[in-house]
Amino acid sequence: MTELQPRKRRLFDALAWLALALLILTTAAHLLTRPPAMPTYADIRAAWKPSEAWLYDRDGQLLDTERVDFQRRRLAWVPLKDISLAMRKAVVHAEDRRFWAHRGVDWLAIGAAVRARWTGGPSRGASTLPMQLAAFLAPELAQPGQRSWLAKLRQMRAGRALAARWTREEILEAYLNLVPLRGEAQGIGAGANSLFGKRPAELTRTDAALFAGLLPNPAASAKALGERACRIAEVPDCGPIRAAAATLVSGERAARLDPALAPHLAVRLLDRPGKRVTTTIDRRIQTAAIVALRRQLAGLGADRVRDGAVVVLDNATGDVLAYVGGVGLQSTAAQVDGANARRQAGSTLKPHLYAQVIEKGWLTAASILDDSPVQLDTASGLYVPKNYDHSFKGPVSVRQALASSLNVPAVRTLLIDDVQQFRDRLWALGYRGLVEDGDYYGFSLALGSAEVSLVEQANAFRTFANDGKWSSVNFLAARELREHPRQIVSPAAAFIVGDILADATARADAFGADSALRLPFWAAAKTGTSKGMRDNWCVGWSDRYTVAVWVGNLEGDSMRAVSGTSGAAPVWRDVMMSLHADRPGRPPSMPDGVEMRQIALPGTREPPRREYFLVGTAQAEMAAAPAAARRPRIASPVSGSVFAIDPDIPGDRQRIAVIVTGAAAGHRLILDKRLAGDAEAGLQIVPQPGSHILTLVDPGGRIIDRVRFTVR
Repeated sequence: MTELQPRKRRLFDALAWLALALLILTTAAHLLTRPPAMPTYADIRAAWKPSEAWLYDRDGQLLDTERVDFQRRRLAWVPLKDISLAMRKAVVHAEDRRFWAHRGVDWLAIGAAVRARWTGGPSRGASTLPMQLAAFLAPELAQPGQRSWLAKLRQMRAGRALAARWTREEILEAYLNLVPLRGEAQGIGAGANSLFGKRPAELTRTDAALFAGLLPNPAASAKALGERACRIAEVPDCGPIRAAAATLVSGERAARLDPALAPHLAVRLLDRPGKRVTTTIDRRIQTAAIVALRRQLAGLGADRVRDGAVVVLDNATGDVLAYVGGVGLQSTAAQVDGANARRQAGSTLKPHLYAQVIEKGWLTAASILDDSPVQLDTASGLYVPKNYDHSFKGPVSVRQALASSLNVPAVRTLLIDDVQQFRDRLWALGYRGLVEDGDYYGFSLALGSAEVSLVEQANAFRTFANDGKWSSVNFLAARELREHPRQIVSPAAAFIVGDILADATARADAFGADSALRLPFWAAAKTGTSKGMRDNWCVGWSDRYTVAVWVGNLEGDSMRAVSGTSGAAPVWRDVMMSLHADRPGRPPSMPDGVEMRQIALPGTREPPRREYFLVGTAQAEMAAAPAAARRPRIASPVSGSVFAIDPDIPGDRQRIAVIVTGAAAGHRLILDKRLAGDAEAGLQIVPQPGSHILTLVDPGGRIIDRVRFTVR
């Protein structure tokens, strides 16, 4: 008995120590294999951020998508009900056949995997969908190179935790949305889009087999993918699946569901992942503008012009119905937004100038302007405006000058107005690129030397369509607070300018009797071409819409053989015709403060016609004033002229002739503060080296005109 007791005690102590060791080992294993805390399904859904943002038209149809987050490509979260049944079955069959029965860990699969490894048979995976999802949620559970039994135990415990808290449907849905795929795609939404060009609900049995076949190795070759997909599909004929695998791997099926109808507007409005913006864009009008611009650019050819843009506004609301920043084709700067880029305006600013002087009563549509050579002395040197065709028409009416886009009369009109006042008018019309004062732009502002955007152009011309009232444009369909329109141009002046720009007869000399500007219904339009043939514009309006078109090269090089009527105008015409397919444009009603008269214009090439006037400014006859009735001025030498003395000609044989025009009786000429002679008698100046000032003074000694010239 005594010998047996110590033996029992030693056995008991050994068992106690063994139990203690097992407890320590179990505790250590529990601590070492403790997985990170798993989030709830609601937390995952709330934290999901797509990499894309979406742009919709006014009816809620998708216009464009914009990639905002470039780490991974993720689309919107796809609910399980929106994923095809074939896809759900294929993934479960390929990755976790007892998914609906186990509690996060498939012990039968683990046993089979252990037996295969022990016997040297083919290895089999034992990771369940909950275990894989846990690794997606906590990447440290499946770090590269971590294939130890401790890491696997951590993943198994995490899978059991998920299975205990989530429903099976939630696990499968989250798995399909979080699974990494070929390239940078993540989730069923991006995968179905980039791999098959379909929505998740449209995926077929073959698509599902290929998708599931990619899960173990997204970079698998076409051959390996086809073999695995065939095993998953369990079909007798694997030929179609192998062919589809080859096509998928080659990238031929990587079509996108993005309509790509407004990429430049998407960049402008979409600034964060997951953002959804419903715009005022009308999908039909947007498509028509794209088609018209693409057809015109293709017809002109990339050797002549590569880029263009179109903006369409609703006159009544200011809603942007079409915004085409470019159409690609052979553009070398396709990412640049042509509708928002500022370019030189050319002649498109002239209507605003004439509207300003007409509303002030300084000119009427029948007033005569002199289209003849003029040279202006400016702070930066001599300014010599020329017409587009380098010819001069002589006396022309304001109607003819504006409709035919004559440059010299426009500069003379700016002299009547004021550069600063004109600059301020353009600023009030929304041309926010004119940040300098009038002196900076000078007289060339009449010819469009300032830089403007197509959206600014469209909205400024929309002011004419709205009886001179201006309001900002609107891109967003949800905007409810609309600003009160401001009266910028008088309704009478807006009506008269619109009538001039709709007058096909008045522009016939410059554009022909049947140009692209002539529509089968009422519409007003103005073209423009910037210096060096870099920009070509056509902006115009009907009773319902304003359409603005720009054509040019976004990199700034000159166009070749493209003018206002051959470049932008055909696009303007096509878009206008599409807009009014249901109802022709109607002419505006004559507002209060306007009267119509029959007039004659003797001394010009213009026949008698009816003309519109501000009340109180009408005349039955308009004619150029005779030279004797005009203000006296020094016609020669022109201010800023430089003369050179010829050393081979005797000095007393060289003269500078002074010419004074207008009623100069009693006026005198003063050269460098010394009396030079009578203005009417004429004067011959013996040239002396240096800078000289020649002044014309009236009988009372008041300075009437002054020029500066240099002799070298």
